[in-house]
Amino acid sequence: MRYSLGIDAGGTYTDAVLLNSDDGKVLQANKALTTYPDLILGIRDSLDGLDQKFLSNVRLVSVSTTLATNTILENTGYPVGLILVGKAGIPVDQKIKCSIQVRGGHNSAGNEVEPLDILAVEHFILEVKNKVSAFAVSSYFSVRNPEHELRVKESVVRLTCLPVVCGHELAQDLGVYDRGVTAYLNAQLIPITSQFMQAVTSEIKKRNIQAKLMMLKCDGSMVSIEEALKKPIESIFSGPAASLLGASHLSGFESCVVVDVGGTSTDVSMIHEGLPEISNLGAVVGKWQTKVKALKMETSAIGGDSHVWILNHEIHVGPRRVIPLCLAAMKYPEIKEKLKMDQNILRNQIGENIQPTKFFMKSGKIPDELNSEEKDLFERLSDRPYTVSDIYWNENRMPSPMTMNTLIQKRLVKTIGFTPTDALHVMGEYEQWDVEAAHIGAEVLSRFTGIEKLELCSKVKEQVASNIALNLAAFLLDGVDKEEIRKIINGKFFAGIKVKMPVVLLGGPVVAYKADLGKYFESIIVVPEYADVGNAVGALVGKGIKRLEVLIKASLTESKYNLKPESYIVFYPGGRTEFSSYTEALQHAEKIGSELVMDYMSSSGLDGSAVKINISRKDISVEEGTTPLETRLEFLGVGE
Repeated sequence: MRYSLGIDAGGTYTDAVLLNSDDGKVLQANKALTTYPDLILGIRDSLDGLDQKFLSNVRLVSVSTTLATNTILENTGYPVGLILVGKAGIPVDQKIKCSIQVRGGHNSAGNEVEPLDILAVEHFILEVKNKVSAFAVSSYFSVRNPEHELRVKESVVRLTCLPVVCGHELAQDLGVYDRGVTAYLNAQLIPITSQFMQAVTSEIKKRNIQAKLMMLKCDGSMVSIEEALKKPIESIFSGPAASLLGASHLSGFESCVVVDVGGTSTDVSMIHEGLPEISNLGAVVGKWQTKVKALKMETSAIGGDSHVWILNHEIHVGPRRVIPLCLAAMKYPEIKEKLKMDQNILRNQIGENIQPTKFFMKSGKIPDELNSEEKDLFERLSDRPYTVSDIYWNENRMPSPMTMNTLIQKRLVKTIGFTPTDALHVMGEYEQWDVEAAHIGAEVLSRFTGIEKLELCSKVKEQVASNIALNLAAFLLDGVDKEEIRKIINGKFFAGIKVKMPVVLLGGPVVAYKADLGKYFESIIVVPEYADVGNAVGALVGKGIKRLEVLIKASLTESKYNLKPESYIVFYPGGRTEFSSYTEALQHAEKIGSELVMDYMSSSGLDGSAVKINISRKDISVEEGTTPLETRLEFLGVGE
């Protein structure tokens, strides 16, 4: 019997799943807490929970991870030198330390508009080569002619031993700066992803697993680890992509809307006839606009581990994530006694961090630079949970609330608090961890709201359910004002929402929200078996997918009476070729596009005989029936 192993190193939990390779059914699954900053420890814990005797028969291992996303959000990537060629400026608010803009670039026809200032490029390379770990380059209209990017790449290779990433290698879309950002972030991620995958490979080999290693991309496709290491930027949002695919596989629906209620956020996406819906815009990570094609997705910062806090008798849920009390008490049982102790917190001191149910502890990450106030607060903390009183009032001093925020944002401090997951434990709808800790926390919070603890928990659950409903409706009603959708969700209109395809729910306690969602929508709502490890399943069931575009553009010469095509230029990823006739150009375009798809599938370790290529065509002509002035061929290759 042959098995496949899926691993999802997510934000809160790391999941491992064994699938039977013959029928695709789940054999075993295990969850472990994600360990930060060393993700491999959480992976090891998740694998330890599987029956080790099955692992020697694993022939495929596929990984999805939040590593790339977290690295970009936390600005912990390796230093990179960015070289922009042509008409592109770097916004002053972007924190790119080593960068230069030089003369050069091409026009929309791929013709050089200004010679490349190679002397300025090489001076910059020599100036910063000891300060950076890689280089990134993006040139004006390099998608029409990558010549200048390739010349810069040659100079980097000749003058340094460092890797260099070109914008045209990652994206075909116009936008020299955004392509530069994509190349810049990709270069930052290469060393980090390489170290991570080396650790995963080592862990797999220790368990006597001899298998092909794959990674899931943010568009729901699978690639070989060799290909993934070249373009780690494409693994951003691979977690939501894994959820989408896992939900489709577990539910048996090839077309469905998926709601993934994770620890940190709730994500809504859609799969149609086995292929994920892709956004026309590039993925946005933090403040960075990239050219990476990713899922079309609606996200909100409310999940099962969102912090529930009280201010002016009102219940707030999120946006920050904390470790649930019920989960933390399993490892730190002393928090139950600390919760029972009355803390000296006045109502006018209450804030998101100053809460009677919130705890703080060091994360284990070593700090880089801290100012005196941050250092003072950090040194007061321990590797065990401390209450607000332990940190502040027992020391008879209280720093600025922003100081704790800074330490949390730098991931130097982990937080524990009351969450929607705790509320479900109190209501008896989800009881995986320490129920007593959840009850004590709810009792403490209820004193600050003036309502009984069960009512408090019911209101928390209601907020989460309405947020899920709003997210789902906003995704389906794209372009409709969100406030108008909110009125429908809140019942202010005598109208409802009918969803014409199944809605599949994923996440640990998500079954508790199934009935609540049924009040908002007329639809088939499904919670499949193993919904709590859907991400790890999705990491295994992705297909090989390659999307690319080939453009045929007429090169016009102006005569006395009209514009006449002089030649036809075929633009494709990595090159351009000119032909005297449209027929020759079209034949070459179809041939080169198909070859590029097949080359990609081969480099991704997929069987070429199982690849299907669909070509869609869009023409622009002066008059109907005449030879097009422009033809755009879109190739979609799908391989098992």
